[in-house]
Amino acid sequence: MTSKELRQKYLDFFKEHGHAIISSASLIPDNDPTVLFTTAGMHPLVPYIMGQKHPVGRKLADAQKSIRTSDIDEVGDATHHTFFEMLGNWSLGDYFKEEAIKMSWEFLTSPDWLNLDKNRLAVSIFKGDEDAPFDKEAYDIWLSLGIPEKKIARLPKKNNWWGPAGLTGPCGPDTEMFYWVGDPEKTPNSFNDDNPLWVEIWNDVFMQYNKKADGAYEPLEQKNVDTGMGLERILAVMNDFDDNYKTDLFKNLIFRIEDLSGKKYGVDAETTKAMRVIVDHLKAAVFIMADDKGVTPSNTDRGYVLRRLIRRAIRYGRQLGITEESWTKEIAKIVAHDYQEIYPELKKNINLVINLLKEEEAKFKKTLEQGLKEFEKLSNEKIITGKQAFDLYQTYGFPLEITEELALEKKQAVDKPEFENELKKHQDLSRTASAGMFKGGLADASEATVKYHTAAHLLLAALRKVLGGHVIQKGSNITAERLRFDFAHKEKMTDEEKQKVENLVNQAIKENLPVTCEEMTLDQAREKGAHGIFDAKYGEKVSVYLIGREKLYFSKEICGGPHVENTGILGKFKIKKEESSSSGVRRIKAVLE
Repeated sequence: MTSKELRQKYLDFFKEHGHAIISSASLIPDNDPTVLFTTAGMHPLVPYIMGQKHPVGRKLADAQKSIRTSDIDEVGDATHHTFFEMLGNWSLGDYFKEEAIKMSWEFLTSPDWLNLDKNRLAVSIFKGDEDAPFDKEAYDIWLSLGIPEKKIARLPKKNNWWGPAGLTGPCGPDTEMFYWVGDPEKTPNSFNDDNPLWVEIWNDVFMQYNKKADGAYEPLEQKNVDTGMGLERILAVMNDFDDNYKTDLFKNLIFRIEDLSGKKYGVDAETTKAMRVIVDHLKAAVFIMADDKGVTPSNTDRGYVLRRLIRRAIRYGRQLGITEESWTKEIAKIVAHDYQEIYPELKKNINLVINLLKEEEAKFKKTLEQGLKEFEKLSNEKIITGKQAFDLYQTYGFPLEITEELALEKKQAVDKPEFENELKKHQDLSRTASAGMFKGGLADASEATVKYHTAAHLLLAALRKVLGGHVIQKGSNITAERLRFDFAHKEKMTDEEKQKVENLVNQAIKENLPVTCEEMTLDQAREKGAHGIFDAKYGEKVSVYLIGREKLYFSKEICGGPHVENTGILGKFKIKKEESSSSGVRRIKAVLE
């Protein structure tokens, strides 16, 4: 089965079961300070999970492109990925456990759909604790479907519980489905989640509780279902592969790395790991740079994660002996070719991606040269301390592996444990920031945050009025204390321009403009002159937030919310700082006083 067939099968199944098929959202989350990237299918649906009405209904399904770098060091094995697609279906206060579990089972086992061997499936459920009881309902449903008792594992919160966001909010138990990828003849009679041959393929989350500030759990009025299945993993299962990298989602990329390096995938562990890291990291980098909210390599935030992915791939290419100049662009072209039907932005933005990769390769080459000069200063040392190795890494971007290679040539030792201690002290940004504060990415929905979210709309409209129509949003980070807003513009703003923007926003606040929402098709949104990333499919309905009065709208944006009802409650808008974020992108930090 090809990835295209499997992705379509999933969407067709849920369409037949009354779900509206929605498009993948951008990899860059809107107004969520907790994560750098969209980490799962539910991430863009947060406002609707919190109770806001979705323009296409209460039952949804999609394939969502996602980025997770929280376990970047695991990439290189057979199942971990930085970029992946999450197949998901949601019930926003519609069906609940029984329907969700039965649909999962039908899709996995029915001859009309995936037709997986029922004997090779097992599940886990929440075993209960002092906060919430054993999930007997899920247990009974699985038993009724024929899953033997020994193949239903009762596991604690760390395994089978989702949420809440931060300290309070929606949360609940989940049930996970596993498939035996070992010899079918040796499928165990019982399920042990510690055995790596049991691979998790699907997760149904039941958001049925609200955790209160005092730590108590109360039942939620709107019970939601959020389910997800990783396309890469289930595709490997469908093709009886014990390695996700053997599927068509990676095959062409691996072939090209073999051509460039003259080495063969699967021959030895070191080569195999290097090839997996390269194709995974460069695929993720291409998707990040090709996103319509495009990110460029830099030393902060998303740009830092992107730079780390590209440079890690180049380093592993060096390990494989790839010497061709600007070779990463060859991988980028294949990613764009393989995914262009599903994600057309890749083909549209491929030239930009290629230029960014060329620049980054050249910069990294320079970085390595600087690092080599610094390393030479340590040539008389018998042992390179962890601190010295870390300084090379931190100051010059000089990877530990290269320090170790050079030390070996000079018969020097490297204090790796000390290096790792230094690394721990400087918590890695990509691990903490993109993992977020919890398992999914539910943003803070406090009153203060909602005010800043609405102010962001006013700011974008004002920037376009002052600087010109080329200004588009390139990202934002909103907390209850401040607004950070990235936008496309090449020059530093003058004091006069900043004052004009500030005045326009404050005038809109003073006029106490109403904030309304209209649901319309993408075409209608374009005709109305709404701004936003047009990543929905043709004909799909979107929410357009209008600030102002008919024919005199101050702002028109496609957005998921939430917003205040009128601008008068926002207070005074003040720009605190305007600075460069990355090449061609400026950043404003502002507060409401």
